[in-house]
Amino acid sequence: MVEDEQSIRDLIRDSLSLIEVDTDEAGDGLEALNKLRRQSFDLMILDVNLPKIDGFALLSKIREEGSGIPVLVLSARSQRDEITQGLKIGADDYLIKPFGIEELILRVKAILRRTKPASAESKKLICGPITMDQERHLVTFNSEKVELSATEFSLLEGLLNRSGKVVKKELLLAEVWGIDFPSNTTVVETYISYLRRKLHRDGYQGIKTVRGVGFQILGE
Repeated sequence: MVEDEQSIRDLIRDSLSLIEVDTDEAGDGLEALNKLRRQSFDLMILDVNLPKIDGFALLSKIREEGSGIPVLVLSARSQRDEITQGLKIGADDYLIKPFGIEELILRVKAILRRTKPASAESKKLICGPITMDQERHLVTFNSEKVELSATEFSLLEGLLNRSGKVVKKELLLAEVWGIDFPSNTTVVETYISYLRRKLHRDGYQGIKTVRGVGFQILGE
């Protein structure tokens, strides 16, 4: 948990203890970077306005160094372009301050659920040139490995599990991000665009938007 305000760190730590999540803390970006280089974590909750190294710079740095740690960004900045910036540089989710504790816990649970190792019952999902091996957490396009973030993988999995069907945006928000309440967030559209950049190639254009309803994935 990277947050310069002690009162907020205390609040988040106490709240996550209710769901048996242990936390480590850093009060600035440099301290967080040093901790991330020394040990591994399951999730980083990252404030944007930090001393020494701000949150976006820290996030960019760890992604450049190859860290795949899931990141939930906290920020008082609610402008759409800044939210988009955070997602583009590697955030898995974005929560605007002030936030409710219940919503924070739901977001944390959703990220940890979708990033935990797959079970032994995992199977392969195939749609046209795309193959997802759930057990190995691997996606290929015509047998070529495609690098996906944990969130991109979960979103693609939600589409592949319902291949050919239109999946409502609300269902994807609940399943991938844990947002099961009315929300104007555009995070689904943002991550759909990321999947298209990586998977729309060699003539394949199978990830469709059904305006006003949701999204679907087709084999062709």
